[in-house]
Amino acid sequence: MSGASMHVGADAEIRCRLDRLVREGPGFDAAAADAMLARIIWSRLVEPADAAAGELLAALGPGPALDLVVSGAGARRLCEAARRATGVELDARRIGAGIRRWAPRLDRSATLTDLDRGVANGMRIIAPGAEAWPTLLDDLGEHAPLLLWVLGEPEHLSAASLAVVGARACTGYGTHVTAELTDAASAAGATIVSGAAYGIDAVAHRTALAAQTPTVAVVAGGADRPYPAAHTQLLQRIAEAGAVCSEMVPGAAPTRWRFLMRNRIIAALSAATLVTEAGARSGSINTAGNAAELGRPLGAVPGPITSAASSGCHRLIREYGASLVTNGEEVRELLGIDDAGVAGEGAGGSTTGSNGTGSGETGRGEHGERQSPLHRRVIDALPLRGTRSTAEVTRQAGLAPEETAGALAELELLGFVARRETPGISETRWVLQRRE
Repeated sequence: MSGASMHVGADAEIRCRLDRLVREGPGFDAAAADAMLARIIWSRLVEPADAAAGELLAALGPGPALDLVVSGAGARRLCEAARRATGVELDARRIGAGIRRWAPRLDRSATLTDLDRGVANGMRIIAPGAEAWPTLLDDLGEHAPLLLWVLGEPEHLSAASLAVVGARACTGYGTHVTAELTDAASAAGATIVSGAAYGIDAVAHRTALAAQTPTVAVVAGGADRPYPAAHTQLLQRIAEAGAVCSEMVPGAAPTRWRFLMRNRIIAALSAATLVTEAGARSGSINTAGNAAELGRPLGAVPGPITSAASSGCHRLIREYGASLVTNGEEVRELLGIDDAGVAGEGAGGSTTGSNGTGSGETGRGEHGERQSPLHRRVIDALPLRGTRSTAEVTRQAGLAPEETAGALAELELLGFVARRETPGISETRWVLQRRE
């Protein structure tokens, strides 16, 4: 259905689904159901860390903000509503660009599918204000997730925890130190948080499972969509012993942009972050940057000065002020653990920067060129084979039409994409270019 005709209230059909996903008991009344449904719809409309959406929802609340967007209200009306409600002055241009990103994704049938997939997979939904909501995520401010879809027990998300991250292509040295230090953290009572990727992430999760310690996987796609596929069984075990969570709706595809954005959640959920092995361009540097900006304790394990696989760790120690960690005692120091056990919830801190990506690298293309977040999202929205129209790319990337058009023009000049014109059809379609 179109956004204009979309009903955003939780009718009896939707309420039945929500009861099974939220499980809040008798306190979950009609008003609470409407508010939760609005958050679920917003989680489909926005890409992670959308600051404009975060500001709007903080000012108006998810339900009223969604009602205005569905009704076709413009940016000025939304800003005026925010000013009347809270006195907050929102940037009309920023909100206007947001509306153009969000409106194409309004789809009642897609939201019903999200709910059905969540129910079918035995998922839980938790949102700010819920008893199980990990309040450390609130430190992300306007970049905080709107809600989390969880496989497993949500309570594990609020446990005192250590994020253990690093390179996908880890060495034998990286595997050894990760297992040793993760085991030490587990023995001290810390829950282990990571991203379920190849390499260091997988070693950390498996070590925690072997130690019978809860572990949490924060994934970039839907929590019901195992990625990488080879880790399907590992993710099932994590869900049984801890939790697998995502801010993305069920079935959502992981993209490079979403991988970068999920790193802020890994950092925010954890009392401290430990990078055990990482090269200069490892995505774990991005996680470390988020931890540093949040004021969370950050540790890094040194490696041989001749090893490129440890150059990122050395950079964290030299430039980010990361604590040098070499043994279990230093892991406990990082966590603030004394002989009595795990310390409290961990350090608070400032919110992330305006782009929500922390201090890490924005990422590079396959040939080493630095790519802007906008270019990355547009490339992610194009299929590896076949073509997509500009409108399809816009909807898939969650951008405003003018942002997509400008990015495609720039990427065409850079040789990343090409136009595909069809005689008799005015619509331009785009294809990824192979670059030799």
